[in-house]
Amino acid sequence: FYPIGDTTEKRLREAIMKLNLNDAAFTWEPEQSQTLGLGFRLGFMGSLHMEIIQERLERESDIEILATAPQVIYRVKTLNGETLDISRPDEWPDKKDISKVYEPEITATIITPDDWLGQCMKLLESRRSKYISLNYINPQKVILKYKLPLSEMIADFYSDLKSVSKGYASFDYKHSGFREATLEKVEILVNAVPVEALCSIQPREKAVFFSRDVLLRMKKLINKQMFEVALQAKIGGKIIARETVSALRKDVIAKCYGGDISRKRKLLEKQKEGKKRMKRIGSVDLPQEVFFEILRK
Repeated sequence: FYPIGDTTEKRLREAIMKLNLNDAAFTWEPEQSQTLGLGFRLGFMGSLHMEIIQERLERESDIEILATAPQVIYRVKTLNGETLDISRPDEWPDKKDISKVYEPEITATIITPDDWLGQCMKLLESRRSKYISLNYINPQKVILKYKLPLSEMIADFYSDLKSVSKGYASFDYKHSGFREATLEKVEILVNAVPVEALCSIQPREKAVFFSRDVLLRMKKLINKQMFEVALQAKIGGKIIARETVSALRKDVIAKCYGGDISRKRKLLEKQKEGKKRMKRIGSVDLPQEVFFEILRK
């Protein structure tokens, strides 16, 4: 969480400390970002818990908060032999400097009625998991064991598991170390300006799909401006996805009844040039709903 608007780091700290006295289920510690400044890293029981805490902080303490995407700690080995523990996308080294990347892994134990076994296994397989075992406790109940990345677990895994099992499956996990992975830093840009709060680390095989999904949801949520808004996703120096929020269009020739077609063309060209200038100097305010929507998945 980072303070925005008139909210200071001190006010946010005091609000978090006060709320933590009533809700000890979340953890917190100070955090500093190169571009967002001083803030706090919070640990929650899930995305719904995060939304409730943010809503309570803003309502009860009258503060404004920017919530960034949840992250885990990755281990990066560089070509010069360094080992780095990375907790934020802005700390991610250049691709050309990376030798190997490791991500935290968990061993998950799921107990589910046999009726929902297929749906639970399908969900696990969609989360880059590795099968360990399947055992029946009795003819109606099954224990599943899988290994999967911690990053997949924090991305609404528990709520998705409850959904596919109609609430009957239970879930427990323990940390099992790190595993090698092919990961990329995905940057989200609005009119060529990176939005750090939406940047994230993604598995290479899911990066393009993830980027397209994020941009499509952003396109639906961002209000139209007087100029065109370009939404892009980038890995390194390569654009991997793009969407465009079209500009609001004013009918500048509405009062030109009949008359010379060249005059109408000049008015349209003038409008077009004006919008180009606005795009160069205009800024886009992203509503908080954009961040909530991205954090949900």
